[in-house]
Amino acid sequence: MATRLSQYRTVGPALVEQRSAPRHRILVSRATVRKQGEAAVEATLDDLSVYGCRLACAGEHPEGERLWLRLHGGLPIAATVVWNDGDTIGCRFDAPIERSLMRSLTLVIC
Repeated sequence: MATRLSQYRTVGPALVEQRSAPRHRILVSRATVRKQGEAAVEATLDDLSVYGCRLACAGEHPEGERLWLRLHGGLPIAATVVWNDGDTIGCRFDAPIERSLMRSLTLVIC
């Protein structure tokens, strides 16, 4: 229960990483983003885990929107927008991506 003094207190960023899998630096940054029934838009892949990614792309992508991502010309991956800060979006994959795809796109062996 919040008191009058703590109700509007600002909270700093979390000190502990809360993602379920670590994010990795990317070797290949080309990607495309496609909404249902629309043409694909070029995007830049910023980081990646087996459960999601961060992309820089143009266009409106509100939280909760379903997308199809194509990373490095591979098969389409179904994802949902989790957050959006204007030019960058965070997506959660509907199913974890294959480890072989992870290895081909990242600098670390996982």
